[in-house]
Amino acid sequence: MSDADRTKPTMREPHGDDEKAQLLQQLTVVQQSLLWKVDELSDKDLRRPMTQSGTNLIGIVKHLTGITYGYLCSSFGRARETLLWELDEELLHGLDMWATPDESTADIVAAYRRACAAAAETINQLGLDATGRRRSGAPTTLREMIITVLVDTTRHAGHADVIREMIDGRIGFGPGDAMVYHDDEHLRMYRARITGEIDRQTWLAYNRSRPGYDPDAWDKYQRQVADSWPLTTQPSERR
Repeated sequence: MSDADRTKPTMREPHGDDEKAQLLQQLTVVQQSLLWKVDELSDKDLRRPMTQSGTNLIGIVKHLTGITYGYLCSSFGRARETLLWELDEELLHGLDMWATPDESTADIVAAYRRACAAAAETINQLGLDATGRRRSGAPTTLREMIITVLVDTTRHAGHADVIREMIDGRIGFGPGDAMVYHDDEHLRMYRARITGEIDRQTWLAYNRSRPGYDPDAWDKYQRQVADSWPLTTQPSERR
C-alpha cells in the first residue's frame, strides 16, 4: 500500500460549528487528493511538462510546498525549513514550478508532506483572528491565509486532475471515489454524447440498460433536491 493510500482523501460534509476545524478538514482533504495524484508514477512522468505552458505534476507539488510554508508558517513567524529554491533568483522566473535535474521528486513530495504538517500545527495552535504579515508586508489573519492556501491548493489540484488523466487515465478524488472505475465503453459513449455523435435519448437508454441501473435513481435525486434546496425560481426551458 502506498503512502497516499494510507491517508486517502475522504469526501465528506463539514460537520460541527468549529470554523477552524472545518477549514483544516477541507484543506487536508484537498492536500491528500493532490498527493494521490502524484502517487505511483515514474520520475519521468512526474517531471514531464504536459501543456504548452509547461505544467507538470512535480512542479505543482513544489510550488504548493513554498506556498503552504510561506502563508501558513512564515506569515506568522513560525519555524520552518528553508527550501533551496527560495534562495535562487530564478524563483522569480518559474523555478518553483518544475524540478531541476539535481532535485529528487521523492524529496519534493516529502517536503510537501512536511509543509502540510507544519501548516496544520499552525492552524491548531493559533486562533483564526491571529495576526500575521503577507510577503508584501500587508497585515493579514490566519483565517485569510487558510482560505488563500485552500483556494490555491484546490486550483492546482484541479490542474493535477487533468495532468494525471493525460498521463495514465487515473481520475477521481482518491481511492474509493465513484469516478474511479475502468469502463472504456461508458467513457466512449459519454464522449460521443458530448460531441453530438449520439443524442440525449440514446445516451439515457444506454445508461438505463447498464447492469445495476436503479430505475428510481432520478426520482430519488429529485426528492432529495426538493427537500434540501427548494426551487425559488421557475426552471428554464430545455433548448
